[in-house]
Amino acid sequence: MKKSPLLHPELSKLIAELGHLDELVICDSGYPIPAEMKRIDLALTQGIPGFIETLQVVLNELCVQEIIIAEEMIEKSPALYNQMIALTGTELPIHEMPHQDFKAHVKAGARAVIRTGEFTPYANVSLVCGVVF
Repeated sequence: MKKSPLLHPELSKLIAELGHLDELVICDSGYPIPAEMKRIDLALTQGIPGFIETLQVVLNELCVQEIIIAEEMIEKSPALYNQMIALTGTELPIHEMPHQDFKAHVKAGARAVIRTGEFTPYANVSLVCGVVF
């Protein structure tokens, strides 16, 4: 049996397949995931699982060198933004862009999207994979 905290087999496999500079998105329940994109849908009901809890588990498994967010998160959901910063650390670069640009960026190149049950506006982040060596 696995020793690390991630139990979801499909998500565990996806993370193992990611390479340097690949992007993995964690999104809220209302995010418009492109039909052709790999989707891991964890949403069970409102708030379950939450964005922060999902991010925390993924960060335990994935080497991240940068995060990308919609700039609206900072103004519209400051508590969530601050929780995300507490998890990711202040040394990790954050690239901000307007929400419409974020959606276009994700559609153009993210490897997969993890959908949560989060109902907080703009609870979306793209994690840019780093390397462990």
